[in-house]
This record gives sequence, C-alpha cells and structure tokens, in this order.
Amino acid sequence: MHWLLLSNLLVVFSAHPSAFTPKNRTRVTNIKASYYEYVADGLPWRSAGRLCNRRSWALARVSNALENQELSDFLKSLNVTQPVWIARKVTTHVKSPSETLVLEFAGRSDRKNARLLHRFPSMSSVSVCTHLRFDPSCLGFSTVFSYSVRSYINEFQLRAILSRDRPVQLALLVHGAHGPYQEAFIHDGSWHLVCVSWSQSGGRWALFADGLRVGNGEGLHDADAIGADGVFIVGQEQDVFGGVFKKDESFSGSVTQLHIWERALNSGEIHTMEKECSPVSSGLVFKWSGAALEIDSTLKTLWRDSPCRATLTQGGAHGNGSVTSAVLDSLLNAGLLPDQNFSMEVLQAPQADWCTTFDPVSGSSGLDQCDASRSAVCQFEEDGPNFFSFPRSAFFSRLSVDPLAKPVMQEMVANGSSPRDLLSLNNLTEALLRFMEADGAELLSPSDVFFLCRLMDLDWAGFTQSTVAGAAEAMASIATNYLKLASLVLEPNMADRWMSLTENGVSVGPFTLLESIDNLTRALADILSFKRRGFTLSTRNIDVHMEWRRLSLGSCRHIFKPSALGSHSGSSQDQLLVADTELHRLHLLGHEEVMFIHTYYSSLSEIMAAAEQVPRPKNQADPASVLSGHLTTAVISAAVRDPSKGRTIPVTVQYTLTTSHMAKYSQRIKPLCVFWNFSLMQGHANHWSSQGCRVVHSGSDVISCLCNHTTNFAVLMNYLESKWSSEEEAILTKLTFIGSGASLCALVVTLMLFTVLDIPKSDRTSIHKNLFISLTCAQVVLLCSGSAIDNKVACTLVAALLHLFFMAAFSWMLVEGLLLWSKVVTVNMSEDTHMKYYYLIGWGLPVLIVTITLASSSGRYSADGHCWLSVQNGVIWGFAGPVIFIIMVNIMVLTRVVVITLTTAKRRSIMFILGASPLDQAYEQIRAAVKAVLVLLPILGLTWLCGVLVPFSIAMAYVFILLNSLQGLFIFLIYGVYNTEVRSTVNRIKERRKALHFSVSCPFFVFQRVWKIP
Repeated sequence: MHWLLLSNLLVVFSAHPSAFTPKNRTRVTNIKASYYEYVADGLPWRSAGRLCNRRSWALARVSNALENQELSDFLKSLNVTQPVWIARKVTTHVKSPSETLVLEFAGRSDRKNARLLHRFPSMSSVSVCTHLRFDPSCLGFSTVFSYSVRSYINEFQLRAILSRDRPVQLALLVHGAHGPYQEAFIHDGSWHLVCVSWSQSGGRWALFADGLRVGNGEGLHDADAIGADGVFIVGQEQDVFGGVFKKDESFSGSVTQLHIWERALNSGEIHTMEKECSPVSSGLVFKWSGAALEIDSTLKTLWRDSPCRATLTQGGAHGNGSVTSAVLDSLLNAGLLPDQNFSMEVLQAPQADWCTTFDPVSGSSGLDQCDASRSAVCQFEEDGPNFFSFPRSAFFSRLSVDPLAKPVMQEMVANGSSPRDLLSLNNLTEALLRFMEADGAELLSPSDVFFLCRLMDLDWAGFTQSTVAGAAEAMASIATNYLKLASLVLEPNMADRWMSLTENGVSVGPFTLLESIDNLTRALADILSFKRRGFTLSTRNIDVHMEWRRLSLGSCRHIFKPSALGSHSGSSQDQLLVADTELHRLHLLGHEEVMFIHTYYSSLSEIMAAAEQVPRPKNQADPASVLSGHLTTAVISAAVRDPSKGRTIPVTVQYTLTTSHMAKYSQRIKPLCVFWNFSLMQGHANHWSSQGCRVVHSGSDVISCLCNHTTNFAVLMNYLESKWSSEEEAILTKLTFIGSGASLCALVVTLMLFTVLDIPKSDRTSIHKNLFISLTCAQVVLLCSGSAIDNKVACTLVAALLHLFFMAAFSWMLVEGLLLWSKVVTVNMSEDTHMKYYYLIGWGLPVLIVTITLASSSGRYSADGHCWLSVQNGVIWGFAGPVIFIIMVNIMVLTRVVVITLTTAKRRSIMFILGASPLDQAYEQIRAAVKAVLVLLPILGLTWLCGVLVPFSIAMAYVFILLNSLQGLFIFLIYGVYNTEVRSTVNRIKERRKALHFSVSCPFFVFQRVWKIP
C-alpha cells in the first residue's frame, strides 16, 4: 500500500486484486450448515465488507434469535472465541456544527436502504422534508421513501419519474391512492429541498420544491389516517411489509436531513425552513440522526456540510472534494498512480466510527472502532445481483442430499452461480422435477413455492440476445422442466400445503406461480422467435402453446383451442380467438412478425374453491373495489408478443369457457368476464378485475367474453346470496303458508257473500268480485307451488300462473283506484257502465304482459329453487315494472281521497257538531282519514310498499309477509263483515225470513182466535 497525507485528507490506495484475495484463510460452510464464510485475517470493518462484496457476499447479519444461534454454532464449530466483524455500522462521527450525515445511493440496487428506527403513531396529518439529489444518469421510476404498515403495504410513498431533458416529476401515494405527478425541478444532479404534506381532512396534499409549492389538491384518500407502527425506509419501495425491494424502482443519488412532522406544514413554514436551514420544531416526530437509522452495509455514508449551506456535487463538497479531485488528477497525469489497478477511498478526518462485532462465546453483539483489525464472517447476499441460495426448509434439506440434486446445488452455492447461467438453471430445474416426481411434493411449503417463482423472476433480456449455441434449446428445456414442475404444484390436493404466508409475510397463491410462468413464456417466445419456432407442451394441469406468425393484410384470424393439445381435462368448447381485423390492425401499426403465447390452467377453479374456505390473513385488506365471485371455469391466457421490439401488444380477444354452474344454477348467478390483475396483488385477497371485459353470450353451459387486452382470463359466478339465516327463512316460509291459508279461506267466504247475497249490482261490486277471484286463484297456486319445484316444466307453468293471477290482482287494484278517482275526485255520478274497459285492463293487460315475458325469456322464465320469475336475467321486471306503476298511481289516488275526506270531515264537524272544541274537530278529521286509509289499503295494493324495505331489515320482512299474506283476511273483515251493503243485505234477509215465518204462522193464529169466539 501507498500512503499519502495531504492536508487533513487521508487518501488510501489499494492494489487490485492481490490486496483482498483470501489465501488459505477462509472456511466455507457446507450447504446444510447455512451460508457463512469465516475470514481469519484481521481486517478493518470496511475492508472486510469489501472483501465479502467482491465474492458476491456481504458481512453477516444478525436480526433475530435464530440467526444469532446459527452464527454462534458456526463459529464454535471452527473454535473461534474472539469477536468478529458483522454487518451494521454505528456512526459516532466527530463533526463540525455544519456537517450532516449524507446517504450515498450509488446506482440502483435491490438492497441499499436506510430504515428509520422510530415507532410512528397513527397520523391524521403528516409532513416529510428532505434534501436530496437525483443521479442525473438514472432514468425511470424512483422511490424516495416508502412507509408500510402490516394492514397495507403502500401506505405512504414519495415517488419520482426521471426523464432525460425533462424536469423531475414527483407524486405522493397514500394508502394505494396515487396522486398526480408534478414537475418540480431540473434533473441536473443538484441538491434540492423536497417537502410533502398530507391531511386526512378532505384528503388535502401538497408538494414543495426548494421552498415553493409545485402542486396541491384534495381527495387523496380521506377515509383513514396513516397507520401506526409501520416501517419507514429511505431509497426503496416495499413489496412486502419491511422488505423485498425492486431494483428498477429504487433510488439513486443522495439523501440527507430527512425530518417528519405529524401535522401538515404550511407554505410559509416550509419557505422559512428552506431559508433558515432549520427544521420547524412544532409537531416534529423524527429528526435526522445517524443513531436513528439502520443503514444497510452496502450503502455508503458521508459526513459533509449541509447542502442548505453549501451545494454538494457528486465529487463531494466544494473545497475538500474539489481539492481532492485536483490532487488526484495531477497525480494521474504525472504518472505517479496507476489508473487501472487501484481503487480509491476518500475519508474525512478526524472520525471515530464504531462498528458491530459478534462474540461467539456469549452470543451477543458489541461495538469496536471500525479501523480496528478483526476477523470477519461473510454471508451470502440474499438480494445481491450474483446471489444464489436455497430456502432453509425441509424440502430443500431433503433435496440437498439427493444424489442427483446434491452436485448441482453444491456447485451453485460454492460458485455463487446466478440463475442467469442457463446451464446451471437447466440442471437445477431437472433436479427439482425429478425430486418432485418422486416424493418431494409432500414437503412443499410457501417459502419453497415462492423460491421457485423467484427462480423465474429474472431479467431475460440478456438471454434473448445471446449468441451462445443452444440457447434456444436450453431455454425450451428450462421451460419444459418448470412447467411440469408447476403442474405438479397446482394439483388440487396439494394446494393446502403451500397456499399461505412465507416466514417473511409474503402471500403465496396460485397466481404467484402464474406470474412466473408468464415471465418465462415471454422470455421463451422472444428467444424462439429468432428461429421462427413455436412451442407446445401439455401437462395434467397446464397447457402451453406458442405460435410464430408473419402478419399481412390477408392474415386470417387466430384461434387457440386447448383441446387440440391433448392431455388436459378441459372442454372441447373452450377457446380463445383473435379476429382477423385485429391482426390487420397490428400489421398496419408496423408489427410484421409476432408470437402468440397461450396458457391454459384446467384445475385452478378447484384450488380457488379450496382457498375460499381458508380464513383471510389479517394483513390482507378487502376493499369494496375488488370483485367478488366464484371461479367456476378454467383460466385461459393470451399474449401477442413483438420480439423485435421486446414488448407485448394489446389486442382485443374473445374467449369462450364452459361451466356446469350455468346449467344448474342459471337463475341464481350472474357471470362476470374477468382477468387477473397482478397490479392489485399487494394488500388484497382477491385480484380479479372486469375492466375492459364484457359478456357477449351466455348459454346453458358456455360463457363467451370480449376483452380489449390480453392476460389471464376466466369467468366468475356471482351467486345471489340469501340475506337471512336458514332458521329465519323457515319462519318466514311458515308465516307465508299460514297467512296465505287464512287469506284463502277469508277470500272464499267473501266471494261467496258477494255471490250468494242479493247485493245491488254495480261497477264497484263487479270490480270487487274480480279482484277477489284473482287473489283467490293466486293464493291457491302459491300454496301448491312447492310440489312443482323438481319438475322444470311444471315449475315454469306455476310461475306463469302466479305471474298471471298476481298481475291480474294488481290490474284490478288499478281499476279500483280509477273507479275511486272517478267517484270521489271527479264526482262522476253517471250511471253509464265502463266495465268492458275495466275487464280489458283487469284481465287483458295481465295476459298480454305474461305472454310477452314468456316469449322474450328464452327458456329462462322461472328461477332455481322456487317457482317464480327469474331475478338474474331480468324476467322479474315483467312483474315488478307494472306493479311499481300501479302502486304509484294508487298512492296518488289515496292521497287525493284522504285530502277530500279531511275537507269533508272538517266541513261536517263545523255544520253538525255545534260548539265542538277544536280538539274534537281534529279528532273527527283524523278518525275519518284513518278509516279511509284502512279501508282502501287492501284493495289498492299499497301494503306491497313494505317490500322495498325488506333487504334492509329482517323486521321489515316479517311485516311484509304478515301484511300481504293476510290481505285476504283484511278484505274479508273490511268488505265482508263491516261492509254496509253486505250488512244491510243480511239484515234484509233476516227481515224477510221473519216476515216469511210470520206469514206461515199467522193463519193458525187466526183460526185459533176464531175458534174461541162464542
């Protein structure tokens, strides 16, 4: 090493590669003893970390009791008794008053992050301010910070879009609701103060850059406050609670002085803070401090002057950084330093950083100065770019001793091989498939399936452009092995073993596997397209078909029929079609050659049905925006790929899937054409979406759908769930039959009274009789309807008769209203009869309505489970529509009659009840109005209004059943027992009988008197 002391800067030059090449001083554990490597030579903490990184490892991390025990056991097995270096640096920098801790995110990474060691309360308002600098060479999406809680991952985020020659665009994300992107400042690598604020009150939000507001609005999630006890991470978006980062959405640049307030700062406070370089104290819940951060070991930290006082650039602060650059440039130009074989690190002196050690004897962590020399322990980087390791599970433990799999796994672990090595990946998938086909499937866990999915979650771009001979064959072999493996995993009887949460809280389900298959098939299609080859594979649960085609204006439609592939259990009617017009459109858009990619999953409905019985994890939300329903079909997918452009082209597709549920329960379900939306997979239990899809045909056993995009398609069935329990339904059924029986008896007696008794004939009595006849027939058919449920033809006939007689009853109720309006409102006392028109309305209109409804129902007139009109296909409106109209008309009639009754009662009370008090007069008016309402309610059908409120309360269901099932009893009491015409007729009959009895007995009385005359 060469040491150069210049001013207060210490510049260290380290020769490559000999300086850190471990020679006879390391020991690596085997695959069963975890993933540690012991470095025996004494090194400073930073040098030990660089050594681990160069071997694609990192300093060991100890974050829980299990890892503590594993590391202790490993070191004890090597007879190590002295503390060793492990990850995490504790900064106790001796700094000047103007210096601050700066986090340097050098390039995108799926690991670099800083975690805030703070327990956050629930916040109805929040503000975050930080100084940051975006790397000018970084483009695309970037996450400045993310805050997640266990119940929702995307709780609070600040995101950016970085584009060349365009300003940086910032946007706030609150509980999954994404605010608009706002242009903030030029993307030139300069430091900027960025602040965001949000308030639950009205969902108000604001974005600030350099003290000025650049955007604000309302309505950004005003339903809930920011959740408590979350994880706040700088530089990464969290795909699960507290971890799993994506490289392409990470932050690249520098961050410092991040402060958080549990209130919304106003514009004046932020402007003042930008000018005075001091955070507002009111409401401050987190203040920037190295001791309050857990910094990943791969993240570089610097102590520099605050950017609020002096602008920092990529080379460092003005002054020291520029001097250093000038000195180094002069040394290089003078030829004093080699410019290829040396690395450089610039350290600010003086500093007293403390780094973490691990004592294998006590099993506890400690601290030592970072420049002290100690042994170290390296561990595989689980998220590093060249990392490869296996889950610590029974499945992979058994696999590691398998004679076929062991050599492959040991080679990959020892060499740190990445799955991007096609040969290693092919060997691994072959070993996994053989093990699964034996007895390995019994040992599967959620972590194992998640690992298999991550195995295919790679950047395949390098493969598709590879010139290595046999790359296409290797990819086809990998795809074949993985699809056969996935088919075994998707066996319905296996799902309960692996459909759950991993140890890290990641939810694993069948569509986790489908997403990995989508990634793999797209990569395979791209590489096969260079040879204009297709690919077809049929397994027990998965079928895959790829087809290359050159497009032209004469291209015919493309059809995918899974049944043509052979071995699956799907229906011959299942298919997916891309119309020729779509292919012509693609050709006109410049797509000359495309690959059609299709997959078909025949057993997912069984797996999803089993999953619906499992209680939902607590950390999964169930928002109303997510579709509900039951998967009753296979899942079929389509993708049209343009390999030359490396992207999937959106096209309109039509797919047809079969289901037995339409034939069995067609009247109780509604089919929904849906696709699986992978963008909803965080924080939700169900991810079906119907956006862009619609039903184009619904038959007895097939559903055809049209969607304006390509993905994984299916059909959901929305069942008409009962709102009441079985006990409540039984009680309601009994009450219906009891009330209907009583009403039937009462109606028969009333009808007999009107028929037998010599009641004066009039339009009113004729209308009453027809109303009673229609109600009687309806009650008879209703009581007999239960015996026809099992016979479809008989059930349809019963439904039609019920429709006819109940419709006739309401039609005669309409006639009752019209007659009442004629006699009371318009006061038409003409003796002219209008019965021929009334008969036309009372019987002709119902016959017409029932005939039209039957003709237009296409054989789906009656519902399942009961003989009445179908609700699901809209047949019920053949009854509900006219009834609503009749009830509205009769309400108007009743209202007008009550007003006239009140006016008449008031006039009568004034004329005939002289000296009556106002209270007595009011009582008389109320009595008259109530009497009118009670008399008219049964014959006008207004009791059916209670049916509108039935869905809201079980009590209203009881009221509705009682009022309508006892309608006949009410009619008997009002129009039979208490009817003045009936009573007067009965009285006349009594008097006639008395007179007849008197005329019979009178001659004998006279004879007796005459006989006694002397």
